[in-house]
Amino acid sequence: MWSVLFSFVSVLAMVAWLLLAFGPRKPLVHSAIMYLGVAVLCLVYAVCFALVTTGQLDPESMPGAGRPGFGSLEEVQAIFQSKGGTLIGWTHYLAFDLFTGLWISRDADAKGFSRLAQLPFLFATFMAGPIGLFFWLIVRERRARATGRS
Repeated sequence: MWSVLFSFVSVLAMVAWLLLAFGPRKPLVHSAIMYLGVAVLCLVYAVCFALVTTGQLDPESMPGAGRPGFGSLEEVQAIFQSKGGTLIGWTHYLAFDLFTGLWISRDADAKGFSRLAQLPFLFATFMAGPIGLFFWLIVRERRARATGRS
């Protein structure tokens, strides 16, 4: 079951990213990415999160994992010591990185950056979310100030 869900969320995210990077920048495309991509990933995350963290699904953790929770590094680490916990972590990354990529593309379009100029930031966000976002925030700053003044 976890492998099937992993494949589903991974393929869904990949299709959405390809559409974001190479598809037309039209409202319908942005809506599809937001609701058929980000929202579906969020739904999968929410359902799996509720089932895994309440122990209703995937109660088996790796030996020595400890008690899952959010109060310490060890408790957070214990969440990822099961297939279900790893899937919810992965889905979390996919949903937020895709949402961030969508925001970057819209922001870049509004500031007049070409699609080609956006691709490195979108790729960096796809591969390592916060790194792509960090560099986009640096690059956009000058144009954001210029846009704000006019």
